[in-house]
Amino acid sequence: MPFAHFKVPADTLSPDDKKKIVERTTDLYAEIYGERARATTVVLVDEVADGGWGVGGHVLTAALLNGAQLSGAPSRRRRSTCHRAWAE
Repeated sequence: MPFAHFKVPADTLSPDDKKKIVERTTDLYAEIYGERARATTVVLVDEVADGGWGVGGHVLTAALLNGAQLSGAPSRRRRSTCHRAWAE
């Protein structure tokens, strides 16, 4: 049974966005494994509370993800690709 687990910042996706994630992920697994996988594909969209995760030793908050700079945090240009993707 294919399984995908997405962790996203809380309150950043609409119900329609979540539906798109589920549908497109299911489509991707069906494309890779064949249509037999569609009926058993499980997709979990898990919302993480503000401040409930971190990257590079820094706790991520909605303020940081929306462009605020932490004291001592690397500049936006030097952040990792993962971190930059959330901040932009």
